[in-house]
Amino acid sequence: MKQLYLFALLATIAYRSSAQTYISLAPSLTNSPGTLAEKSNLAFELGRQWDVFSMGLDLGATTLGKVTGKDTAIYLEARPNLNIFQEGKFTNTFTPGIGYIFNAKESLMTEVTYGIEYTYNPLIHINVYFGQYFYSGRTSSSNVSFFGISVMKYFTPSKTKALITGKHS
Repeated sequence: MKQLYLFALLATIAYRSSAQTYISLAPSLTNSPGTLAEKSNLAFELGRQWDVFSMGLDLGATTLGKVTGKDTAIYLEARPNLNIFQEGKFTNTFTPGIGYIFNAKESLMTEVTYGIEYTYNPLIHINVYFGQYFYSGRTSSSNVSFFGISVMKYFTPSKTKALITGKHS
């Protein structure tokens, strides 16, 4: 019970601190076998960004193709993100993630993603990203590579910084 109170306290502090809230739409394609719909993924993310770190909650589908049987493609994932390097309007991003695919044989999902984010304006960012999803179940596991483009909308102007910045002439 103490852990639940601690988590609630930390979540409240994080929400009330100086951060920007964002929402993101992130379609991607995997290198898995199948039709274009079966290779397609779609995710919506809601999160907060503090300086170079952000944390999002991602709801999505591992495939847009028809899923047969009791298995499902719907997942929920926690996605921390770190802005590593920034040069002008471009930022290099790194995102590990961990999630759960509901009613799937391989229900544990982890990811490693790298991206190049472009600040179109203070409220809209566009990210070209690539990485791998790793799926794991009780008796099997698999992984796939993916590539996608996301659009992020901040509700207040973003003031992101990088851990390392390039020198300007």
